[in-house]
Amino acid sequence: MLKGKKIILGVTGSIAAYKSAQIVRLLVKEGAEVKVVMTELAKEFVTPLTLATLAKNPILIDFFDPTNGNWNSHVDLGLWADAYLIAPATANTIAKMATGVADNLLLTTYLSAKCPVFLAPAMDLDMFAHPATQANLKTLKSIGNHIIEPASGELASGLDGKGRMEEPENIVRILDDFFTEKPLLGKNILITAGPTYEKIDPVRFVGNYSSGKMGFALAEVCAKQGADVVLISGPVQLTTKHPNIQRIDVQSAEEMYEEVTNRFYATDGAILCAAVADFTPIDPAETKLKREKENLFLELKPTHDIAASLGEMKTESQFLVGFALETNNELANAQSKLERKNFDFIVLNSLQDAQAGFGFDTNKISILYRSGEKNEYELKSKSAVAEDIIAEIAKII
Repeated sequence: MLKGKKIILGVTGSIAAYKSAQIVRLLVKEGAEVKVVMTELAKEFVTPLTLATLAKNPILIDFFDPTNGNWNSHVDLGLWADAYLIAPATANTIAKMATGVADNLLLTTYLSAKCPVFLAPAMDLDMFAHPATQANLKTLKSIGNHIIEPASGELASGLDGKGRMEEPENIVRILDDFFTEKPLLGKNILITAGPTYEKIDPVRFVGNYSSGKMGFALAEVCAKQGADVVLISGPVQLTTKHPNIQRIDVQSAEEMYEEVTNRFYATDGAILCAAVADFTPIDPAETKLKREKENLFLELKPTHDIAASLGEMKTESQFLVGFALETNNELANAQSKLERKNFDFIVLNSLQDAQAGFGFDTNKISILYRSGEKNEYELKSKSAVAEDIIAEIAKII
């Protein structure tokens, strides 16, 4: 959502200024146009040439360019921007902003800005915790500025605590979230993701190849679009990033069933993306099974059908979306599952499609409705596929 947006990045004199180069790079990668305003002291920590090269725009420091007399109008800058991000924002700059001091181009641009302003504080823990700094941040927040809370960690002083500027990836995500439309604002959505592991003995299990990437992409998109997300995931090597995602980790189909059915009533709907095992061992061994000369026979029993259970629980005010990963008779199998499980629509993907399915960062889907309507999509990143799916859910709700 940052494509085409005009962003001013203000850089002040903090050791965290080295992160500003990464912020510029990420903003440009997202398609934003970036202009950088630096304080004199900021030049001691990161060179204007570095930022100019990444931003593909001249760096602005003084009110005018002494080499040719060109005037750098803070008024024009304030009118040009869609957002003004000050990162890092030192205690000194924050104090000046709170009291209206205008003794450099960065500050006069702030006072002239008509756009949303974001601050990413960076300072030692005692400076950040000081009542004066906290009062200044409270003042800035009260007049509409967005404060990007610093993280806790090792600081330049050698101390450990809160005051470390948030990482560039998270800062850019916050900006991206701000400009993202929020059709799911106020909605509570449950999402399942990943595989389940059905225990054979203490070291072995019945499982599948699901990586969880599709379900996690859906959770991120839902959260960006304003929803509060409960993500119930089987064992995966993935992390969640958005603060609106509550993650619950489970191992088995039974654990996922308990979590999902206990929480579904409190949601506006669910997206069932997990690859849940259909069968589980009847009698898991308590000790490791040893290799014998004879064949090993493993007796399995059906697991709870999570989708069918939610289909029965679903009220008229809730939606339910399922997935069908097929290897043959794709349309017939998916249409049958759509009806049997009481889904609003089903997302079909086939293992016959290259670069789609388990483990890949891309997917190729079709969306099927009970009416017979079928929407087909080209191969895309799983994040883009998630956006297509959420767009269909937004129509329902």
